[in-house]
Parts: sequence; C-alpha cells; structure tokens
Amino acid sequence: MPSPSGFTSARERRLWGWTLAAVAAIYSTLGLASTLAGILGESSLGPGLFILSCLLVLVAVVTQGLGTRPGGAEIGVALGIAAVYLLVFTRMSIPTERSHLIEYGVVALLAREALVERASQGKRVPAPALLAVLLTVPVSVLDEGIQLLLPSRVFDPVDLLFNGVAAVMAVLSASALAWARKRRAAG
Repeated sequence: MPSPSGFTSARERRLWGWTLAAVAAIYSTLGLASTLAGILGESSLGPGLFILSCLLVLVAVVTQGLGTRPGGAEIGVALGIAAVYLLVFTRMSIPTERSHLIEYGVVALLAREALVERASQGKRVPAPALLAVLLTVPVSVLDEGIQLLLPSRVFDPVDLLFNGVAAVMAVLSASALAWARKRRAAG
C-alpha cells in the first residue's frame, strides 16, 4: 500500500530529506559566502577544509550502496573516479569553482539515490541518473538567480556550467560503480 506521503519507503523519505538539507545548506551560504571565503582565505583552515570536503564527496561516491567487499571491477572504477576528480580539482584554479563540484555533486548523488530507491520499490522512474541531473539543474539556476538580487554576489553563467558538470560527474560516477557492482553480482 502506498504511503500517504507519496514516498515508497522510509529510505526514500530520508534521501529526499537529505537532498533538501543539502539544497538548504547551499542557499543558506549565499549571503555569507564572500565573508566565509575571506575568513578561510586568511586562515590556514581553508585548504584543509576544502580537501576534507573533497575527500568526503569522494568517499560518498565510492561507498554509496557498498554493502559487500568490492571486487576488482569496483576498485578499478573507484580508482578511475578518484583520478578524474583529482584531475578536475587540480585544473580548476579558483577554489569557489571547486566548491561547485562538491555542492552540486552531493545534491545530484542524493537525488539519484532517492530515485533509484523509488524504482527499487516498484515505481516507474525512467532513467534515474538523467532525472537526478535534470532535478539538480533548476536548483543551480535558482541559486544563480538569487545571486542577481544580492549586492555582494554576481550571477555567473559559468557557475551554471560548473554546477551541471558537478551533477553529471557525480551521477556518472555513482552509475559506473553501480554497473561494476551489478556486473560482479551477475558474474
């Protein structure tokens, strides 16, 4: 029997809740972002916190859904993901550009997991990975739109691109790991 809330399981409800929390966290920093960037830029904490954030996203991507010891294909995919993220992070010279990969990667991952959970409960969810990216993009557009109204912020179409790239990278990474996991289970 379907839940009156529309969620198919408690896990799906939690995942959507975490997705909403991640979006709220992103939006809550809009007025504070330049202040926080200035404080962190002047202290020695900034680079360490950024590296920790990157590692947490990488761990989330690699471990999401892992209930068993990973096989060779999963390890290979995880190492490939780590290499791609490292390459992208080192090529981006502005730290705020890097933060987009973290913020919108997390939103897209959580949305993907919620959609996959919904599909696993028997609901029709066409292309959960693509749908997760398509749900993340309007969050990014609203984020940039709000910045038009804030005197300390600037609307930047390039940020929209970074946010979309972040969503695609995270969802492709999670999908590649799921594929490797499924391949191992089938073999």
